[in-house]
Amino acid sequence: MARFLRPSVKTFISSHLRMSSDQLGELGKGAGKGGGGGGSIREAGGSMGKKQAAEEEMYFKRKEREQLAALRQHHQEEIEHHKKEIERLQCDIDRHKGKIRKLKHDD
Repeated sequence: MARFLRPSVKTFISSHLRMSSDQLGELGKGAGKGGGGGGSIREAGGSMGKKQAAEEEMYFKRKEREQLAALRQHHQEEIEHHKKEIERLQCDIDRHKGKIRKLKHDD
């Protein structure tokens, strides 16, 4: 049930990027729609502004990939931890079942 309530990480990130990109205007064409300037090079526009905008986009895409990779790694570690915990608990169950069998046998 919980998985139906939470949007996936990818959906969240892509919708967030779409919303933020709507406020940018055309990349490299001076200040964005948000009212803040992007620095003197971006405000001037032209090829330098487009280059800076492209570099910024690449930086954030790279950061996003790194974050997603770290999140995947974290989930893999959690899965491994839970598998080990299941094995440990299964051993405890088997040990207790053995004790019960022994008690029944001793009767």
